[in-house]
Amino acid sequence: MRQASMTQGRVTAVLGPTNTGKTHYAIERMLAHRTGVIGLPLRLLAREVYDRIVAKRGPSVVALVTGEERIVPERAQYWVCTTEAMPDGLGADFVAIDEVQLCADPERGHVFTDRLLKARGLHETLLLGSETMRPAIAALVPKVQFTRRERFSNLTYAGSKKTSRMPPRSAIVGFSVDNVYAMAELLRRQKGGCAVVMGALSPRTRNAQVEMYQNGDVDHLVATDAIGMGLNLDIGHVAFSAVSKFDGRRMRPLFPHEMGQIAGRAGRHLNDGTFGVTGEVRPLDPELVDALENHRFAPIQRLQWRNPRLEFATTQRLIHTLEESPQDEWLTRGREADDLRALKALAAIPEVADRVTHPNDVRLLWDVCRIPDFRSISEMEHATLLQRIFGFLQTGKGVPSEWLAGQIARIDKTHGDIDALSKRLAFIRTWTYVAQRKGWVDDETHWREETRAVEDRLSDALHSALTQRFVDRRTSVLLRRLKQKETLVAEVNDKGEVTVEGEFAGRLDGFRFVTDGTSSPDEAKMLARAAYEALRPEFHLRADRFYNAPDTELDFTEQGGLMWGEIAIGKLVKGGEALRPTVVAFVDEEAGSDVAEKVARRLQHFIDRKVAALFEPMLAMSRDEALAGLARGFAFRLSEGFGIIPREQVAAEVKELDQDMRGALRKHGVRFGQYTIFMPALLKPAPTRLRLVLASLWDGLDEFPESPPPGLVTIPNVEGIPAATYAQSGYRPAGARAIRIDMLERLADLLRGQDSRGGFEANPDMLSITGMTLEQFADLMQGLGYAAEKGEREKQKPVAEVAAPEGDAAEVVAEVAETPAEEAPAEAAAAELEVFYTFTWAPRPRGNQQRGPRREGGKPEQRKGGGGKPKGKKFAKGGKPEQRYEARPPKKEKPIDPDNPFAVLAALKGK
Repeated sequence: MRQASMTQGRVTAVLGPTNTGKTHYAIERMLAHRTGVIGLPLRLLAREVYDRIVAKRGPSVVALVTGEERIVPERAQYWVCTTEAMPDGLGADFVAIDEVQLCADPERGHVFTDRLLKARGLHETLLLGSETMRPAIAALVPKVQFTRRERFSNLTYAGSKKTSRMPPRSAIVGFSVDNVYAMAELLRRQKGGCAVVMGALSPRTRNAQVEMYQNGDVDHLVATDAIGMGLNLDIGHVAFSAVSKFDGRRMRPLFPHEMGQIAGRAGRHLNDGTFGVTGEVRPLDPELVDALENHRFAPIQRLQWRNPRLEFATTQRLIHTLEESPQDEWLTRGREADDLRALKALAAIPEVADRVTHPNDVRLLWDVCRIPDFRSISEMEHATLLQRIFGFLQTGKGVPSEWLAGQIARIDKTHGDIDALSKRLAFIRTWTYVAQRKGWVDDETHWREETRAVEDRLSDALHSALTQRFVDRRTSVLLRRLKQKETLVAEVNDKGEVTVEGEFAGRLDGFRFVTDGTSSPDEAKMLARAAYEALRPEFHLRADRFYNAPDTELDFTEQGGLMWGEIAIGKLVKGGEALRPTVVAFVDEEAGSDVAEKVARRLQHFIDRKVAALFEPMLAMSRDEALAGLARGFAFRLSEGFGIIPREQVAAEVKELDQDMRGALRKHGVRFGQYTIFMPALLKPAPTRLRLVLASLWDGLDEFPESPPPGLVTIPNVEGIPAATYAQSGYRPAGARAIRIDMLERLADLLRGQDSRGGFEANPDMLSITGMTLEQFADLMQGLGYAAEKGEREKQKPVAEVAAPEGDAAEVVAEVAETPAEEAPAEAAAAELEVFYTFTWAPRPRGNQQRGPRREGGKPEQRKGGGGKPKGKKFAKGGKPEQRYEARPPKKEKPIDPDNPFAVLAALKGK
């Protein structure tokens, strides 16, 4: 199958190794014609060629078209494009395609093959590339003429070299981001820094890095195989730090012709170059070395191909045409490309398939699927984004400006590390691509400028981040001063930034000096030694300022940290008493013992005052000499529990307290609840937050629980969190949630008046207290030891006499009353059912079971057939006795607790 179109002009294949001036020759030939188009393999190279032609002809006649950038003046004569973005049907006098050997590339080869077969100039066409393409071009392109160009300089093998012995003007090549960064970090430590060049960089970032290398600011370059695609750099030696790469599907060794393309970047114009290996790469085989030095490689046997004649009748028909196989022996169907995978993914989504009903819909869907996956997050996420864009475009209104602005705003952030900035650059490329498509956005000019501006800002930030991480401008200055034994000048500004010889050395974080993370170990010691000379007086000044700072400037974290504003200044550790933790101050040894002691003393004062203020009721109770005997012992137990004790833990002690003792404790705010003995004043958010920290310290926990958000009546009962943690937080687990203990006691008060044996239903007050739905309340009651029986019944109509409506409500009621029966809606005749629950006391017999309703006197409330005094013992698992309950009439001779809110009712019943 010969698919080359009829040529209207001369077709010449200019083949040869690198450094033969092929691209330069193509530019000169294009400028000799009135109009021309040149397709280049990289966006970076396209930008470089564009700048060169603009310098010769001016910007008014030169266009730049890539996937993410489009600069097209009205009088454009010369078009510089990436190969994928070459426009069809321009009818230019001259056409050139660079690096045609990429026709064999598994990922992009089908695009280059299509241009090789179809792209032609009216007067002249140049095919530029490696000699390995000669047989394929001769077979596929009729009447082609061949021109071989020889290298301007010699290329020789230099063997293996350590990075520490890498000569100046060297480029180390890696094939992954991690490998590139690792080599760059090694060069920074050993050589003072390097430039970084990768295909994923934006042209602006790449140019800034290259300029730094070309100007001699750094003597070394770390790059991916992107430098093998025609980038003109002043490189004397190329070292391979790896000889295998991931090609999108698998790890594979580099082909010899790929290594030749990269190694050939050494030696510019007439200057000879060398190549070799570094790191853990084994020396190259002699046969490979000979091939690289003499540029002799096996011819390419197959070119990647994809059917260019697409049919858009249906989605399935389009997929079928894309998957057709070629009939020519020189062509082979390429691997499934990203755009085809995206098309299949979208076609499998029912919502998309239902909307694709016309060939125009199929064509639009295919255009959307061709948006490159710059983000490389996952195929599913990419397909989801494409589905969203397709939905916008199918409406005919394009991508909404407000939505697009929101997407761009999330990306337009110049803070963060190299990885974060690189990801944002990849993200903005998607919207740059969308903005370049005609009719996809409302204001194309605005969004093209907007996305370009964001990309420029991110590019500048990425260049700064790369330079900061991989270029150490201080090394030569510091080493020279150190060898000369000169005193290094260090300064501290009001932000705590420390500079040595005008270069940033680190930061004073509170009373600790944190060295610059980009420093090597030896350099860090040197910087710290100079920095501490300047910091000694600063440490004393800060200590005085901190000691006199008000408590409002200090705080503690929920993990026991101590903060001075935003600065961590120390931490709490377990002390001799639960309510008196000790502090550890974060102070460098070089600051001196006086500073450390002053900081620690101030921190101890702060936490002692904080405990005294937040736990004042409990501390006052512990100091009350009027409390004696059992009451004093109970007050001690309550202090040990930080003001909260589950009642079942102290049931015996509570039983022994008489009413006078209880009254004395109540004067200090102690409440004897049915479920918990607690001090309501200590349930506020501030005491709760501190109580959790103190309890965690006392228990020796590594990670402290965080206090619940204030104001919540219930919180989730999370599996694995101990009940003691909930108690210290002021909650008690019951079912799927935990309820605040003060609200639980209010609920218990309402439950006491119910017939727990015969069964009762929840009333609105119960639901209001808990803030729960009926189903949630049923789960809570079961967690408290009640059985909940679900039922349904006909919903009762509200009785008019219950409350006299007023205002608008009265008018509505009146209107309803006056409505004739025949006018009532038909559906009202059907009985409406409602769900209800009947609750009965049914405790589960276990060691830590919930008690039934309890009086203030400490014993369970007597009910007919309900719970009473435990009778008999049955040992459960673990040796603890289980309790059984039987009915027992109340003892009438028992004195009634005068503080019990049901005392009057009980007295009336006794008469």
